[in-house]
Amino acid sequence: MKKVNKFSGLLMILAPVFFYSCTQKIYNNAGSNAIKITAVPTINPIFKRMETNPFLHIKVNIPAGNQEITYQQLSGTISGNVQDIAELEVYGSNDKAEFTTDQLLGSITSGARTFTISFSKKLTPGIHHLWLSVRLKESANTEKAFDIKAHLLKDATGLGYKIEQAKSGKRYLGIAIRKAKDENVHTYRIPGMITTDKGTLISVYDIRYDHSGDLPANIDVGMSRSTDQGETWEGMKNIMDMEGPNDNSGVGDPAILFDPATKTIWVTALWSKGNRSIAGSGPGLTPEETGQFALTFSTDDGLTWAKPYSITKQVKNPEWRLFFPGPGNGIAMADGKLVFPAQYWDAQKMPHSTLIYSEDHGKTWKSGIGAKSNTTESQLVETTPGTLMLNMRDNRGKFRSVSTTTNMGQSWSTHATSYNTLTDPVCMAGFIKARVNIKGEMKDVLFFSNQNNPKSRQDFTIKASLDMGETWLPANQLLIDERKSYGYSALSKVDDNHIGILYEGIRSLLFVKIPVSDIIK
Repeated sequence: MKKVNKFSGLLMILAPVFFYSCTQKIYNNAGSNAIKITAVPTINPIFKRMETNPFLHIKVNIPAGNQEITYQQLSGTISGNVQDIAELEVYGSNDKAEFTTDQLLGSITSGARTFTISFSKKLTPGIHHLWLSVRLKESANTEKAFDIKAHLLKDATGLGYKIEQAKSGKRYLGIAIRKAKDENVHTYRIPGMITTDKGTLISVYDIRYDHSGDLPANIDVGMSRSTDQGETWEGMKNIMDMEGPNDNSGVGDPAILFDPATKTIWVTALWSKGNRSIAGSGPGLTPEETGQFALTFSTDDGLTWAKPYSITKQVKNPEWRLFFPGPGNGIAMADGKLVFPAQYWDAQKMPHSTLIYSEDHGKTWKSGIGAKSNTTESQLVETTPGTLMLNMRDNRGKFRSVSTTTNMGQSWSTHATSYNTLTDPVCMAGFIKARVNIKGEMKDVLFFSNQNNPKSRQDFTIKASLDMGETWLPANQLLIDERKSYGYSALSKVDDNHIGILYEGIRSLLFVKIPVSDIIK
């Protein structure tokens, strides 16, 4: 049995008390013009490989009638897995209640239970915003938690101002599998993710070399693997590079699925030769006329990949201007059919969400008809054997549209939750069915991820439905990240007790593993 040092334990309990006792002067915040300082924990995961991760939003309210104050120290305490923290930083953002890295005020390397960060910041009467940011060590364990409390701001005279801090919620740790400027790439976007039968996580995404914009551009499809449930990720591989002249040819918007029958991973994407994406694509079937529905595959758990090829002639109506993937994830149905979500733009340039499918494990492919006009990026699940539910980005705004089919997209029925239940700011979303452990019992659950905001791409949320999408109860949802972002996401079951989400930050791709019990209360 491990011996406990009682004296050490007592010191940890008394640390905040000792910490305060060392402060000689404490500001009395009584009176109508009293200065008030509050700290609110941010709602966002803390990521390995990210230089900054906002942790506390510190609001300083100096009422009129007070003098200018020069603050010089922020002090506080850390509980939990402190050894995973590499650095603490204090940032200022003037009068904006939004985290930026423009004003780095001070920093310290971490490792102790108490901290004091020195800086100099003059604040006049009014409301000001400071931010405490965390940088994790590369070796940090994402399943180990920590918490940080800010206790005092001290001014140039040595006077300490107590900070009132709201209680922290559960803080998730994750990893940025791709971030801006990795391998000199400007932006990484458009995530898709699956888990193979070996438990390997496979992610795919756009490698946007020169800028963050869509096709036509210099874009390839990248792939990353994790064999330890997302704790670490192998280096990026370029798996789709449709070589061509230097005329903005590129391939992007990938979707991925795993076929458990053949152990094959399939990835599809839009190949735009020259300017053959949404704006420049036209009727026809050849690469010179129209964007191409391209495919590649791996039969060795993502280690090597086949040369990409086009299936456009198999699936596209020549009258359509463009036909390409969802993007995101595809599925294997209970009877073995492979299905990818897709979208086509008709002769009038009106988009329609639909699907493609294979009845022979990827040898040949067929397409469905449109489920609803003016819808684009969609995801799908098989709710019951033979019934597919298509969850669609709707350009009308405010909500997702939902349709079902029992004949592989040859006809569609509008679902009761269509355009009235799942809030959406007009963006791509993640959508999967997973068999998971709920209070000791294995159940099939639908999981949905997007920004739960009708007007802005922010508030990344995971929702769960226990009745195959008939209802989405507010109790079964979890806000993951409140910050604004590019907004696309992909989900995959990591194990019986965890769902992985891969989502876009700003020019980066962020992975977090979330306990099912945190989503389904």
